[in-house]
Amino acid sequence: MRTRIFKVLIIALTVSFTLVSSQTFSQSVGVANGKVEIGLGLGPSFFLGDLGGTRGIGKTFIKDVNLPFTKLMKGLYVNVYPTEWLGFRIAANLGQLEGNDSIITDHGGDEMFRKKRNLNFRSKLSEAYIAAELYPTVFLEKYDGLLHKLRPYGVFGIGLFHFNPQGIYIAPNGTRSWVDLKPLRLEGQGMAEYPDRKPYSLTQLEIPMGFGVKYYIKENMYIGFEILHRKTFTDYIDDVSTNYIDPALFSHYLTPAQAVIAQQLYFRENLVNPSVNRPYLDEQRGDPKQNDAYFSGILRFGWRLGGTPLDKRIKRQLSCPHYF
Repeated sequence: MRTRIFKVLIIALTVSFTLVSSQTFSQSVGVANGKVEIGLGLGPSFFLGDLGGTRGIGKTFIKDVNLPFTKLMKGLYVNVYPTEWLGFRIAANLGQLEGNDSIITDHGGDEMFRKKRNLNFRSKLSEAYIAAELYPTVFLEKYDGLLHKLRPYGVFGIGLFHFNPQGIYIAPNGTRSWVDLKPLRLEGQGMAEYPDRKPYSLTQLEIPMGFGVKYYIKENMYIGFEILHRKTFTDYIDDVSTNYIDPALFSHYLTPAQAVIAQQLYFRENLVNPSVNRPYLDEQRGDPKQNDAYFSGILRFGWRLGGTPLDKRIKRQLSCPHYF
């Protein structure tokens, strides 16, 4: 499913680039450094949600970043510049997110709740978005061309991302395996006993926002770095959001094999403290007041396409020679 989505994104990028390039070429719109950029990005991504974190109450900000779970994000993009201070971007990225309560250091404070909870997840991630880029320093530049120019910018857009949370199941023989969490309904999603907990979609809306900087090492080539935060509208990237349910319900809605797995994955405190032998019915499991989020720090490599329009080059070649 994820591979199919990414292929569609790549096709969309290719078609968009072809259309934009054709229009630019046919209309002879361009300057010496072109109006279209293509590029690729590579860098770390970080999850901000219910699982993992640091000291105190969990927050959806950089405070709760767990560096050991840093994952790699990679992607492609196309930029179009109607003018040098404004650009429009189409981008597609692949990555992974992960969180684990076991990594939390016990300081004897509010983080104890998450440490004892002992939940974990991982999820592959694919995203596509469109965004606007603003380059405020263009108006201060003192020479034409792009060579050796440094351009900071801000970016804001809208897009879609696809995820699929998984958790580690420990079989009776000690074998560990990753299993999909959504089908297990660990917080009662879609159960008649919890009518307010609807099944969540694995494809969700996002609002990417951030800032970056470019440095042009050539007229048609640059390197850059960008911090991009994604605001989301779901609290289930890690499959954790609200309260513990009655575990007896798993056998009513799941197959016997699924019910066994769900019994372990929805409540895991007893795996680190065997003296705990009862689930916390209707007590807090996650925080429904804060949606999940993620962000990335991407090193970008880009190339400007286009240049002097063909009609001008032809005219230059056909013009009469000049003698000195």
